[in-house]
Amino acid sequence: MIVSASRRTDIPAFYMDWFLYRLKEGAFYVANPFNNKQVYLVAVKDIDCFVFWTKNPLPFLEKIEEMKDYNYYFQFTLNSYGRDIEPDVPSKNDIIINAFIKLSQKIGRDRVIWRYDPIILTKKYTIEYHLKYFEKIAERIHDYTTKCIISFIDIYDKIKKNLQDIEMMTITKEERERVIQGLTAIAKKYDLVIETCSEDIDINKYDIKKSKCIDDNLISKIIGKQYPYIKDKYQRKECNCLSSIDIGVYNTCLHKCKYCYANSENIKINHDFHSKLLTGDILDDSKISIKK
Repeated sequence: MIVSASRRTDIPAFYMDWFLYRLKEGAFYVANPFNNKQVYLVAVKDIDCFVFWTKNPLPFLEKIEEMKDYNYYFQFTLNSYGRDIEPDVPSKNDIIINAFIKLSQKIGRDRVIWRYDPIILTKKYTIEYHLKYFEKIAERIHDYTTKCIISFIDIYDKIKKNLQDIEMMTITKEERERVIQGLTAIAKKYDLVIETCSEDIDINKYDIKKSKCIDDNLISKIIGKQYPYIKDKYQRKECNCLSSIDIGVYNTCLHKCKYCYANSENIKINHDFHSKLLTGDILDDSKISIKK
């Protein structure tokens, strides 16, 4: 079993005490986001690998020794946006880039995947801006990762209000091609592989691949045996990710990024790190199923 921790929230940044407590207790509990009376129990003994998603691994790094007996790797989102789009992400230049480097030095560059996504165009964040600052980041971290995953923003109804604040521009096909060509050229300069995440594009035109963010090949390398590829049927058609179970909860990420599909309302968190669930409690009439 593969556990995603998490597409729904930033567990390494905000919920490491809860995560480590559940490890010690031997099980994670996760409620169905559409039916909180349906709860899954995920036994730690059945987990082959964790895939962490983060914008800030510093709280994880403080407790990294407690993860020495577990298999894992990181999807690390590192963008060039300011606080107008990523309000509560710490300074990239002063804090996050250094954290990226430190994490890579601790666990190895193959296990820290750089994500530059989603790509948004505005009057401020132009194509030229993205290319300029993508290269600035690449120049600093290329020795500490092997590839970068990119994607363009998807407009979900629940985030349209947030996006109005930043006056986002529609990205044309020609602009998308300019961005991909520019990023690919920069990546090649720094010996980085570019992959796309859930993008319906003709990759034969570019020197890129379609990504599997939850990647059976990388997981097989980490755990030391071949892990079977079973496509995640709950993700979008264009997504190539391996099947996994997510232990996060929507509307709990405190970075408050404007583009985030996982935060659609005012964030209200009822969190106790001793709780079985990341937020709230298991209801008396809940049905608990063991996840196989």
